Amino acid sequence: MGEFLDATLEFPTVLFSFLLLVVIGYWVLVLAGGLGLDALDPDDGPSGLLTGLGIGGMPVTVVLSLMVALAWFTSLAGGAFTDGTPARLAVLAVALLVAWLGTRLLVLPVRRLLPEEQPPSRNDFIGRMCVIRTRSVSADFGQAEVTAADGSSAVIQVRQNGTDPLSAGSSALIFDYHADGEYFWVMPYDAALDPHRPST
Repeated sequence: MGEFLDATLEFPTVLFSFLLLVVIGYWVLVLAGGLGLDALDPDDGPSGLLTGLGIGGMPVTVVLSLMVALAWFTSLAGGAFTDGTPARLAVLAVALLVAWLGTRLLVLPVRRLLPEEQPPSRNDFIGRMCVIRTRSVSADFGQAEVTAADGSSAVIQVRQNGTDPLSAGSSALIFDYHADGEYFWVMPYDAALDPHRPST
C-alpha cells in the first residue's frame, strides 16, 4: 500500500492525482444529490475547447472526468515502467495523448446515440397560454406575452379571427402560427385550464 501511495505522489502521476481527487469528490456530490450532472454551463469556455478537440457533445464534467481518470492510470503505469529514469517527461506526454484518444473513442459512439438538441422554434409556442398586453386584439393588430418551456418570456405579435373581447390582461390560447405575417393566431382561454400553469 505504501509503494502504491508513493507511486501516486511521484511525477508525473502526482499532477493527475489531485485532479482525480477533485473528480471523485464531484461524483460523490452528484450521487448525494448536491450537484447536477453538468455543473459547467454548456456555453462556458471548457465546452468550446473540448468541442475543438473533437470530444465535445457530452456534459463537460463527464468528458473531463474520463480524461483525468485515463491520464492518471496511464501516468501511474508509465511511472512504474520508467522508475528513476529521465523518461518520466515522456510519460506525461503519453498520458495526455492517451487521455485524449481514449476519451474520444469512448465519447464518439455515445454521442451518436444521444438525440440531437433541437433549436428553439416559434412553433414551440403553439398550444401555450399567453397574456394579452395591448388594449385589444383584432385581425390586424395585437401583442401578448408568452412563457416558454425554459421559463423565459417573450412578447409576440398575435391576431384573432373573430371579435372575441381580448383586452390587456386577459388570457388567450395560441393555436397557430402565420409564418408569412410572423404572428400567432389566438383565441380566448381560461388561465385555470392551462396545462403549463404551475400548481399551487
